[in-house]
Amino acid sequence: MADPIPAWQCIGCGRIEAPQTCIGVCQDKKVFLVTLQDHQEALDAIQQLIGEMDALQGLLSRIAHTTPRDGQFEASWRAFQVDAKALLADK
Repeated sequence: MADPIPAWQCIGCGRIEAPQTCIGVCQDKKVFLVTLQDHQEALDAIQQLIGEMDALQGLLSRIAHTTPRDGQFEASWRAFQVDAKALLADK
């Protein structure tokens, strides 16, 4: 991934200039630009993490809302372990 490129963006009109600010009447704030490819790779990684979190949250919700029948605690726990191992294996 390439390093971000420093630039300046006008807080009013949104104009972007680099490598230095203009001497006009605009008020600029420093921003950093990245390549579209780097941005897309970051978005893809975020989407993958969100999917993993959703799957783990689903398992956690099932654990939190499940009450095993009498004498079935171990069987229920083993079933949750199988599901958890499958989620971890997908990483």
